Amino acid sequence: MKIFLFDSLSRKKKEFVPIKPDSVGIYACGPTVYDYAHVGNARMAVITDLLVKTLKCKYKTVKFVSNITDVDDKIIKASKDLGIPIEKLTQKYHEIYNQDMTSLNVDEPNVQPKATEFIEDMITMIEKLIKNECAYIVNNYVYFDVTSYKYYGSLSRRSLDEQIAGARVEVGKFKKNPRDFILWKPSKEEDPGWSSPWGRGRPGWHIECSTMSDKCLDTPFDIHCGGVDLTFPHHENEIAQSCSAIKKNSNPSEFCNYWFHNGFVTFEGEKMSKSIGNIQLVNDLLKRYDGKVIRLSLLSAHYRQPLNWTEKALQQSKQTLTRIYKNLERIKVNTAIKIDIKENEYFNKVKECLFDDLNTPKALSVINKYINIIETKVDDQNKIYQAIFEGLRLLGLKNDTAIKEFSNLETLEKLLKERNEARKSRDFKKADAIRETLKKQGIEIEDTSKGTVWTKIR
Repeated sequence: MKIFLFDSLSRKKKEFVPIKPDSVGIYACGPTVYDYAHVGNARMAVITDLLVKTLKCKYKTVKFVSNITDVDDKIIKASKDLGIPIEKLTQKYHEIYNQDMTSLNVDEPNVQPKATEFIEDMITMIEKLIKNECAYIVNNYVYFDVTSYKYYGSLSRRSLDEQIAGARVEVGKFKKNPRDFILWKPSKEEDPGWSSPWGRGRPGWHIECSTMSDKCLDTPFDIHCGGVDLTFPHHENEIAQSCSAIKKNSNPSEFCNYWFHNGFVTFEGEKMSKSIGNIQLVNDLLKRYDGKVIRLSLLSAHYRQPLNWTEKALQQSKQTLTRIYKNLERIKVNTAIKIDIKENEYFNKVKECLFDDLNTPKALSVINKYINIIETKVDDQNKIYQAIFEGLRLLGLKNDTAIKEFSNLETLEKLLKERNEARKSRDFKKADAIRETLKKQGIEIEDTSKGTVWTKIR
């Protein structure tokens, strides 16, 4: 079964063929750790996690690298505003980010490099760019000369005017060209800085990812991931400097083979912005919703499409998962019957959806269909159950949370029996109290014609 991915550079959906047989290298731009992660950060992390999980279905080795930016203008400002040393600030939000992503069933990367661990390597790459006549030094600043790279703009396909407008977001006093971008800048005495041939200073943002991807993966590597908002200038600049460090005017393919971008996240139809006050923080959402509910909402639209984040959508995701888990708990299957997952045509249908450019809406639709037909397909019930179970596992939605307060089913069954007896004796106060106790422990119950059915809800 072939895997197809949309490549942002060629603007085509292409068959994925790794550079090395049975081995895949992936790099994703990670967070700048000075604040809590928002749902935009989470969407990229969840989508990339799904990409990794999907590729592991076919390839033996998938090495995933996602960096931590721990030196940056925003970090320095936040450190000063809060009166917290930079190291403590970045460590705090690095840990919170990883905890939040774990709650969303996002696996940690194989390598999670910090920018500050690769400063010497960044200096070396900048020296190569200067040697290749692709960068210049002015007053202890080092700039990349955009005119030196003939493929500049090939990823974003922005006009010259658009490139200039985007470049001006980063202020530079000594640029030869408005589009040129900073590789190295001087540091104030009170700010973090490192010794370099151009004086004490620190790297620009773009050179950080170029260096870390080069040092942690073999260049060229297979897939570079990130949100669509990073296409320009960040990823465009990565291509220019990474390729120019190899040799002047190296083709973009000498850096990376596939560019993988997920769409924007809006909130109630509006762009999320701190000035508007509609930023949705993952840490806050996890206080109200199980991580799998949030993950399902993030997967509900195709990854390349914009995602409109709403409270209604979260509620729908919660209802959907509750229904799925409830049905799976109700269905009795003979687990003694062994089924080869590779020969399960039902699970292969789920994989087909994800192998086709991570079509999560279609995959979820297939799983939903199986939920609806499983009880009527007696001969294939075990296969369908396995397909649902493995499909949810692949999507990162499998309900495997232990019931901490109930060490065994006997305790749970005892409480259910007590509740049923209370209902029979019309002691509804006691019955409701038991229901609330169970709910607080992550157990939802439903009284049906066939008896009381319980479901794990978190």
